[in-house]
Amino acid sequence: MTLADGIWQQIFDFDNYGELLALVRNSLIAGVALGLVGGLVGVFVIMRDLPFAVHGISELSFAGASAALLLDVNIVAGSITGSLIAAGAIGLLGSRARDRNSVIGIIMPFGLGLGVLFLALYKGRAANKFGLLTGQIVAVDTPQMSWLLGTSALVLVALAVMWRPLAFASADPEVAEARGVPVRGLSFAFMIVLGLAVALSVQIVGALLVLTLVVTPAAAAARITASPVLLPTLSVVFAVTSIEGGILLALGSSVPISPYVTTISFTIYLVCRLVGRYRARRWGAARATPA
Repeated sequence: MTLADGIWQQIFDFDNYGELLALVRNSLIAGVALGLVGGLVGVFVIMRDLPFAVHGISELSFAGASAALLLDVNIVAGSITGSLIAAGAIGLLGSRARDRNSVIGIIMPFGLGLGVLFLALYKGRAANKFGLLTGQIVAVDTPQMSWLLGTSALVLVALAVMWRPLAFASADPEVAEARGVPVRGLSFAFMIVLGLAVALSVQIVGALLVLTLVVTPAAAAARITASPVLLPTLSVVFAVTSIEGGILLALGSSVPISPYVTTISFTIYLVCRLVGRYRARRWGAARATPA
């Protein structure tokens, strides 16, 4: 076997695939929930220009999960705790974009440093450490599933309640505030919801690549539509496709899930970008053509 064949077999190896599929049943169910949450939350992340905040929250979520791993308590609960602390700090201290970015720049290295410290003290399986950074596909047990589905339901209910005023406040905050919309309160509430969504995503794709679920699908959808109905719908479809496809491909390899999820998500974004550019050129040419 050549070196290239060996590398290819590590990336794609579907021997006994049917037997292995039973091992990721929980992960596939969790993937649908996370795709739904990430796709919907991502719409507002793009509208409110918060990708940097997602990364900052993920670092403290990583620290919380690492602490939970060290203390041998529920990892999902630790991840959520870290995310909520970061989201609350950003929401309270960073009301303006300039202040917010400074706060995130301070939180990110602090969270990463704490996470590295906790993992260095942890003496258990190395795969558990690696999984917090790059994701795992067979680590979602029944207790974690309960946490994931329960928190996903909470996020979806919160989004349903504040969707319309939040969309108004995100599109035109000055006019929304003038009409009595509680812009600051909504901003803080959304940061908490974002914190929960990030904590959930960390469980599957890891802390380093959480942006691929919470940002990329919505950014791809925004390239081809501005419809208030079609945009969140496509964002969810892209997110679910990325994570479910990543899980199914990673199952037949020895490579972590995150490269597959990010590759699928990035490919979808590139296609949407090309489609959007093509449509823009056609529209421009049509307008330039004399009647």
